Amino acid sequence: MFFKPSPTVFLTFLAALSAAPAAHAGPLAYGICQTGCNALVVACYAGAGAVFGTVTAGVGTPAAIVACNVALGQCSAACALIVLAPTP
Repeated sequence: MFFKPSPTVFLTFLAALSAAPAAHAGPLAYGICQTGCNALVVACYAGAGAVFGTVTAGVGTPAAIVACNVALGQCSAACALIVLAPTP
């Protein structure tokens, strides 16, 4: 059976949400940050002449690719702090 709320219930719920003093959009900001990190690492790989996601780390991995991976790790670590920060 499908539940269909009445407009009164929906408007009451919407009013309660709008009364909140601040929103914590940390997870949304985190997702946006990770997307930016991934876009940058794709560009970094392209600049090194490789395709992101196709190179496995090993002894023969070019230094430029290793540098891209290090930069991605640092960027992702910075994003991890964003998920905990309140965003008004």
